[in-house]
Amino acid sequence: MKTGYYYERLSALDASFLGLEDSNFHMHVGAVSIFDAGPVRTPEGGIDIEKIRTAIHARLHLVPRFRQRIAYIPYENHPIWVDDNRFRLAYHVRHTALPRPGDERTLKRLVGRIMSQPLDRKRPLWEMWVVEGLENDRFALVSKTHHCMVDGISGADLMSVILSPVPETDPGVPEPWRPRPQPTRAQLLVDELLRRAEQPLTAAKAILDTLRHPEQRVHQIADAIEGIIETLAPALSPVSSTPLQVEVGPHRRFDWTDMPLSEVKEVKRVLGGTVNDVVLATVSGALRRFFERRGLNPDELEIRAMVPVSVRAHDQRGTLGNRVTQIAAPLPVHIADPVARLHAVTETTKDLKESKQALGGEVLTAISEWTVPNLLVQAVRLAARTRPYNLIVTNVPGPQVPLYLLGAQMRTAYPVVPLFENIGVVVGLFSYNGGLFWGVNADWEHFPDLHDFILDIEHAFRELQAAALAQQKRTAKRGRRSGGPVRLAVVERQAAS
Repeated sequence: MKTGYYYERLSALDASFLGLEDSNFHMHVGAVSIFDAGPVRTPEGGIDIEKIRTAIHARLHLVPRFRQRIAYIPYENHPIWVDDNRFRLAYHVRHTALPRPGDERTLKRLVGRIMSQPLDRKRPLWEMWVVEGLENDRFALVSKTHHCMVDGISGADLMSVILSPVPETDPGVPEPWRPRPQPTRAQLLVDELLRRAEQPLTAAKAILDTLRHPEQRVHQIADAIEGIIETLAPALSPVSSTPLQVEVGPHRRFDWTDMPLSEVKEVKRVLGGTVNDVVLATVSGALRRFFERRGLNPDELEIRAMVPVSVRAHDQRGTLGNRVTQIAAPLPVHIADPVARLHAVTETTKDLKESKQALGGEVLTAISEWTVPNLLVQAVRLAARTRPYNLIVTNVPGPQVPLYLLGAQMRTAYPVVPLFENIGVVVGLFSYNGGLFWGVNADWEHFPDLHDFILDIEHAFRELQAAALAQQKRTAKRGRRSGGPVRLAVVERQAAS
């Protein structure tokens, strides 16, 4: 905040999501949340949109970014946040309805159309669509926020701002808000010159600090260099060309599935690994079936997933902006046995946790803060053309308690993750209130069989469940012979369904 005016400079990573966006790549993240409709019904039977708008309005002071828009520093064209003096909540919180019978298939098509449209750069970069008419007395809230504002973790934290852990029905009272003055072009230019002048001083302080603590700094520098090498290594070893690598267009298909988180945890308890390992093994099994159906031999494919990793510190939770890097995880689609696939994933992720890929991504992002604004954008585009990975798989932990909007309980929350250049499918996961919710975003033109891939995910997980049940039975049989305790927690009918 400068005297008499306000703005905030975007970080290089946040700015990169604006730079990557074009007519085919819409860099917004989102979610499809489904609620019980009863508590927010009007006497006429519809959804009380004005009450929902009031509830959101009453909480906007907790997320001031949602009333800010993008502007640019002259000549350098680096983006900044300024208060939007034309902010209108009704433009951002929209109301629509599904035609009868209002089934989930129709809702998925609507979500695809909503996510196919870019956000207006002249306004705050978010929308929420209240969708009524969903069967079984439900409504949906489709959120859409530009990636330059949030990553997965900060986006999950924002749910606690809009939603409540108790079924309160009072929408609250909006606080008065007055936009702060925006800087002039001359003020922005002067501030940028001063910022550039301070950079050599910051570098000098870093050098002096290194001289005072040489052993510690040398070790940190060595780790950073090793991390950069590990981060860039996947680009030097391209993955197999598959139907996932397509020229992405502007239109989207979206589909979803879900499963009890307890069943996923039970599989990992019996067969080993972590919840994320079970997820990646499930994706590997689903891709194996997908490639076979598309006429490819999965035994001959080298497949890799880009897995975003949060580097958000605990005291940064609830703040906007991106604090995320990435690792490249091989997916063993060449392994037919589901248990062997899971074990292969577990060994791979164990090695990745001990690597410095995440650190390398942080270092490259930090370097871009000191150089030309679009360096990170060009680096990402160049990396995409070298085919370092085939798809993106991101898993975000959410609250394990029910959340409410004006007393209406949120039942599901399917994440929507944007597509990137040459990547036609992205798999997002969000855990909430005992469920693991999968949202799969895909290019409309190239993936008319997206729902078949959803069925592949479900089949691959049932394979793991069946394997876990079989292992439990063997363990129980040995336990009966030795007189030890017996535990059968995987439900047989679930594994066999």
